[in-house]
Amino acid sequence: MKRKLFTSKVKTLLVAAVALAIVTTVIVALSGGTTTGENIMSTILQPLRSGVAAIDRQALKIYNYIFAYESLEAENAALRAQILEMEEDIRTAQELERENERYEQLLELKDQHEDYLLEPAYIISWDASNWRSSFTIAKGTNKGLEPGMCAITENGQVVGLITDVGANWATVTTILDNGLEISASIASSGYTGVVQGTYQSEDTRLLRMNYLTHEAVIKNGDQVVTTGSTLYPKGLLLGKITNVSLDETGVAKFASLQASCSLENLEQVFIITDYE
Repeated sequence: MKRKLFTSKVKTLLVAAVALAIVTTVIVALSGGTTTGENIMSTILQPLRSGVAAIDRQALKIYNYIFAYESLEAENAALRAQILEMEEDIRTAQELERENERYEQLLELKDQHEDYLLEPAYIISWDASNWRSSFTIAKGTNKGLEPGMCAITENGQVVGLITDVGANWATVTTILDNGLEISASIASSGYTGVVQGTYQSEDTRLLRMNYLTHEAVIKNGDQVVTTGSTLYPKGLLLGKITNVSLDETGVAKFASLQASCSLENLEQVFIITDYE
């Protein structure tokens, strides 16, 4: 709220000062200028003059304080604006730094897979619950995206698959989602199965690989990768095995996996739009 220049107190002081000055001038004029009269009037008026001078000084201090306050307030507002601008510059620099790091990793991935055609996309919103995990990106059919295409990180880790797409947006369902199933194999042994998400709020990176044969020899730490499809290649990393058990039927095995990608700080993904 803007502060008033002259408060009631300041106005009162200024009016009193002017009134006293007028009274002093009138009395001096009426004294006739005689020496005795001047001495008497000087004696009488001296306290009044001192009071007027004190009031003037006080009024001047208050007046200067008001202008100094308003000047400082304007200066502080300018400094706050400058600080906000500097903070925005810092955020922009940090975002660019993270982006540069992602693209450096992506260049290494492209060196290994020169046939990959990748479309970068930023995440604009999330949709997550105890059983569902998905997000929306700001690209769609205008960039050649189709349902079933795979979203990966700059390190080649599977994030999820496109499950819905519009002209300029697409929904990516992550590998942690209960409803998403991806054909997979254990890289070291070739045993195949289906990886499904088990998204839970207390453990957001747990996967399950179902339909492993009873005879499969599986070790903790084995890497699990995609077997490929018509829309995404094989060999993309899904996660690492942390535990193996018999399933509910007792006929087949299943493995618990720690997902290779972390969704916590995910800002950008890369969609594989084509490959050989």
